[in-house]
Amino acid sequence: MKNTKIRNIAIIAHVDHGKTSLVNEMLKQGGVFRQNQNVGDRIMDSNDLEKERGITILSKNASFFYNDVKINVVDTPGHADFGGEVERVLKMVDGVLLVIDAYEGPMPQTRFVLEKALSLDLKVIIIVNKIDRKDSRIKDVCDEALNLLLELNANEEQLYSPIVYTSARFGTATLDPKIAGENMVPLFETILNHIPAPSGDENLPFNMLVSSTEQNDFLGKLAVGQIKQGKLKINDTLAVTNFFNKDKNFSFKVQNMFEFLGLKREQTTEANVGDIICIAGADNITVGDTLSDKNNINTLPFVQISEPSVEMTFMVNNSPFAGKEGKFCTSRHLRDRLLKEAVKDLSLKVFETESADSFRVLGRGEMHLSILMENLRREGYEFQVSMPKVIYKEIDGKKLEPIEKLVVDVPSDKVGNVISVLGTRKAEMTDMTTIGNRTKIQFLIPARGLFGYKNEFLTDTNGEGIMSNVFYEYQEFKGPIQKRTFGALIAFETGEAVQYGLFYAQEHGKLLIGAGEKVYAGMIVGMTPKGSDIVVNVCKSKHLSNTRSSASDDALRLEPIQTPSLEQYLDSLNNDELLEITPKTIRMRKMILDHTVRGRTDFKKKNL
Repeated sequence: MKNTKIRNIAIIAHVDHGKTSLVNEMLKQGGVFRQNQNVGDRIMDSNDLEKERGITILSKNASFFYNDVKINVVDTPGHADFGGEVERVLKMVDGVLLVIDAYEGPMPQTRFVLEKALSLDLKVIIIVNKIDRKDSRIKDVCDEALNLLLELNANEEQLYSPIVYTSARFGTATLDPKIAGENMVPLFETILNHIPAPSGDENLPFNMLVSSTEQNDFLGKLAVGQIKQGKLKINDTLAVTNFFNKDKNFSFKVQNMFEFLGLKREQTTEANVGDIICIAGADNITVGDTLSDKNNINTLPFVQISEPSVEMTFMVNNSPFAGKEGKFCTSRHLRDRLLKEAVKDLSLKVFETESADSFRVLGRGEMHLSILMENLRREGYEFQVSMPKVIYKEIDGKKLEPIEKLVVDVPSDKVGNVISVLGTRKAEMTDMTTIGNRTKIQFLIPARGLFGYKNEFLTDTNGEGIMSNVFYEYQEFKGPIQKRTFGALIAFETGEAVQYGLFYAQEHGKLLIGAGEKVYAGMIVGMTPKGSDIVVNVCKSKHLSNTRSSASDDALRLEPIQTPSLEQYLDSLNNDELLEITPKTIRMRKMILDHTVRGRTDFKKKNL
């Protein structure tokens, strides 16, 4: 039996290939908004961080109607670090729209998400987006997409997936790139004709897999998923089980139920096979749980989420300025919040350590963990983190490390710079293609070789380079890589930085703080091009005397301060340093604040 009045699809693609813009146009032309309604860009990116950074971080549901058929759409992240969001929602849909940039073609994340969709035997519609670009390569990109399907062992039906050519910018779609599109109708028709309607018997006992969860201030936790079979009504009693956790088994009464209409959740009293719904009633439901009729329990298997490859240590802030800016500063607060995040985000792993104040946090990449830190910071948490490290494995006595597939698109005259620098980071070039005055190069590089490289890459390419990476596989350890070539300027004493002290400190390097900022001994106030650390006294004031020129202080000009972002701070961290994060401030510091003790420790390390 099929519910022919529903289609469930997910939009998947590499970052910046136009997924969210395409969903915007689909919702607009699907009648979700009034004709005169002022609708902004990227309406699906509702999270503050998503709006600020211009990326999708969390998967989101929406729906619209076309020819009396309800099309449920799931917008997914494009960045590799949030691949777990894509993996879990694919169990909730019957087909995917694979969006590919008309110039860039298939990129690393395109391959990753398509491989997951093919493994679940989902139907695919290939969308070549941004066909209005002057540098578009429509024919070549289509060939590259088909080659990718062949490489991923797609079945015959998937190999003959329809191709739709779109311009999300102008809200048009066409089945022939030589004929200009007028609206999104060709895409809507392709969805109805190619994506199968959800199948299942509504007369069988209820069964649903939880693909995501949401938190509501009034209703508690909401479980989101697609009904696989049966019907559901409010006040029905459901059993909760988990395929990977056999001990989990409890029941609850459905207190409320919602369906997605447009961008909103609308209350409903009954839902059938194929509907994507939110269920309220139990706070301890997690992603991957199965909800079944209490008298007919049938536990459904869930996808195995890819393993994390980067780890950091989160710890309670113990600096001299601890507790002055945050609302949640204790280990209990930090522990509860991290464990809560790990339940919601299956790509994140949290482990307690021997110290009650430290927690080992594993994630998919630096951005994955930095987004977590930024969210904690905005919620009022105060904590410290250590330098990011990759997760090694040992198999048959060999040390293995995670390898990333890196693709860079750079001006052709900058190729030498990029290859030279990546060579020092143990990268191996696997492919190079020149398109006009730009060159696309593929590398296999250790994940640790990418730490701190993004800013250097932008400098080497004068800001014109594009880089993207995705996890490839574990390979044998490639040898040591120098983390950074610069040293730190370390504050000598606790106090307030003054212009006189900063002026003489900037002779040694680039400052991170300005006059009037409070510092403590052991805090890092700048970076020096010299390889070793330098202790500077930024609190030092000018000695007053009877003879003093009124214009002498005006001559002490400080260089403009560029405050690094959270990711830039993480990239700069060394293994003997910590990053102190509070709701108002981000500071770098040495693990050992006392200069004498730190000097003795460094001396012992050098002479071991």
